Amino acid sequence: MGMLSQDQLKSFQSQGYLVIESFATHDEIQTMTKRMEQLVDEFDPSSTASIFSTKNQLTDDYFYESAERVSFFFEEKAFGDDGNLKQPKQVSLNKVGHALHEIEPAFKKFSSSEKTSSLMRSLGYKRPVIMQSMYIFKQPGIGGEVVPHQDNSFIYTEPQTCTGLWLALEDATLSNGCLWAIPRSHKNGLVRKFYRDEDGVKFDRPSPSYDKKDFVPIEVKAGSLVVIHGNLIHQSFENQSPKSRHAYSLHVVDTTGCKWAPENWIRRKVEPEPLYVN
Repeated sequence: MGMLSQDQLKSFQSQGYLVIESFATHDEIQTMTKRMEQLVDEFDPSSTASIFSTKNQLTDDYFYESAERVSFFFEEKAFGDDGNLKQPKQVSLNKVGHALHEIEPAFKKFSSSEKTSSLMRSLGYKRPVIMQSMYIFKQPGIGGEVVPHQDNSFIYTEPQTCTGLWLALEDATLSNGCLWAIPRSHKNGLVRKFYRDEDGVKFDRPSPSYDKKDFVPIEVKAGSLVVIHGNLIHQSFENQSPKSRHAYSLHVVDTTGCKWAPENWIRRKVEPEPLYVN
């Protein structure tokens, strides 16, 4: 049995996303945020200056190897002209990824919890695996824009099976950079693919332009989970407020009856463990 009601399933299938309030408990949020504080405190910024941007894609080994590691990526606006951080590392990072769900017990416990599995059962997954996890900071003042995109572009299976699970660790509001989505846009299919070859990573075609009026904000309280269909067009704007907007994001694919695309940027050396096998 899955955790979603028929009404919730219908809403997800119709709109392309679903908000589940109070999905994570206060204790789960505290455990993950406290562990991230420790990881950031222990991180030596001089060991990498990898900057993450959805406009200029990374192509270095540090990024590629992050698929099976816990790696740190800075905001574009974190560095001054002299190449040094303009503020402490704690408020300079864009995200940490992409294997928190495997390596870090605090994140693994939530990611592979019975409620996460139950959710994926509701969505009809037979042998789901988490392909990546990200702790996203959306820092006050410098938290960068995430341009309109579809998760299936980056995590492609044939047939397409990616679902995003986006957990608000803090309240996500209009002022601090909440998600925005175009309802029902998942019904229009995949717009473009992001692939990796010997030259790096790139899209197979330019992004279409979207009408701002079509997007609706998804403001949620801490603990809420936003379930995102792989073809839903969604984005977030810069955080120009004095408050951060921490979130923990998972991308899940099925591995029964579908094939992982070899041209995906994630090329794992070790096969991921499934959440369950039906």
